[in-house]
Amino acid sequence: MPCSILYDMENLRITTVQSMLHWEDVDSNLAMFDGKLSGLEGRTDLVILPEMFTTGFSMKAPAVAEDMGGKTFRWMTSKASQLGAVITGSIIIKEDGHYFNRLIWMQPDGVCQHCDKRHLFTMAKEHETFTAGQKKFIADWKGWKICPLICYDLRFPVWSRNAEGYDLLVYMANWPETRSYQWRQLLLARAIENQSYVAGVNRVGDDGKGFHYTGDTSVVDFAGHLVYQISDAEDVFTCELSKKGMMAYRQRLHFLPDQDKFEIL
Repeated sequence: MPCSILYDMENLRITTVQSMLHWEDVDSNLAMFDGKLSGLEGRTDLVILPEMFTTGFSMKAPAVAEDMGGKTFRWMTSKASQLGAVITGSIIIKEDGHYFNRLIWMQPDGVCQHCDKRHLFTMAKEHETFTAGQKKFIADWKGWKICPLICYDLRFPVWSRNAEGYDLLVYMANWPETRSYQWRQLLLARAIENQSYVAGVNRVGDDGKGFHYTGDTSVVDFAGHLVYQISDAEDVFTCELSKKGMMAYRQRLHFLPDQDKFEIL
């Protein structure tokens, strides 16, 4: 599905940012993303950054955590206003004596919403440092319902299930090369089963623990077809998603009303 040249106001322009990350260095990462987002003013509706985009996937929360309203929060407020777009990504937040892998959803008018990573990656002992989120967050933006989630959440289809009638499912990640095949296949599966666009934004390069990341940032349409995918390279990519096409597809193949109902405890 090629990106449109003419902007349809019913459509949504999304920008995925696949980047290396400076290990546990907030200032260097913010300066880097300043450069990468330069020139996007008025040209996108939603900018998606990777998981823990200011630090990499660090468990040293006491050393690098910020408060809500801190340096990165202020940067996101300013950047969203400058771009005229939502900017979203996750950062390490300290609140009420707990640490959270927190997804920040910053609108250009300064309104901020957030949710915390539900499924903490036990293989990396993330659960020993961070507190898990309990609430799913659905954003309303430009006439679209958007469900943003974080990395390991991708492996859990019940949590990702389209019970809210969302139009776009977003995953931001630090997903290493050793499991890149699973990342690519699960993004397709989530799009197919939820009849929704899916955008998965991952990092590239090496982190401070020696893990390598190939990115494989992807945009998938509501039928499971790849719109875009890139591996082993930094890239800022903008495309336009058609809500009209998705709704026509859902009407033609009326699968969502037949989905099982789940209660998550």
